[in-house]
Amino acid sequence: MVECVVKNWQGEQVGQKSFDLRVAKEETAAHVVHRALVRQLTNARQGTASTKTRSEVRGGGRKPWRQKGTGRARAGSIRSPLWRGGGVIFGPKPRDFNLKMNRKERRLALRTAFTSRAEDLIVVEDFSEQLARPKTKELVSAIARWGSEPEQKTLLIVSERSENVYLSARNVENLKLIAADQLNVYDLLHADKIVVTASALEKIQEVYSD
Repeated sequence: MVECVVKNWQGEQVGQKSFDLRVAKEETAAHVVHRALVRQLTNARQGTASTKTRSEVRGGGRKPWRQKGTGRARAGSIRSPLWRGGGVIFGPKPRDFNLKMNRKERRLALRTAFTSRAEDLIVVEDFSEQLARPKTKELVSAIARWGSEPEQKTLLIVSERSENVYLSARNVENLKLIAADQLNVYDLLHADKIVVTASALEKIQEVYSD
């Protein structure tokens, strides 16, 4: 059970909030989270890099010069890997980098990563109604009042996307906005501070608890 202080739009403490997520055992937690992180970063690779072998390069069907008598090294094709414009030896070809990980294990890693950031967690009241129109400066000021400095990387987790909040947050350099049901290990570990609304915390408890 993790207890968190809830802050309002002005940054004042207005209550308490708790969440309880089943996490990995202490001796295996780092391993599970690391596997989930490696999987996420690896699966993000496109794997589209491609080069042509000597058989795929255009031309080279005719022997450049006769085998003997020229004084030059023997050559059978102008598309040899030794030649400029020739094929590539052992170059990259399109491939699938995807790593598999069981769904239960992925969710366990996500819960463990989230709970491990409890010290950097800032719980706030829902504030979408405070932004009657998109206003980046007001959102940045509020995040500073809550305890996250502008130079710190901040992850803002909301229960559902609000257009005004999205438009206010999208141009802030060190701020990333995600929905509570779209959590991922990389964002949770990459952020210096995690700001989560009270309703988003309830949704995380509901969606990710076993």
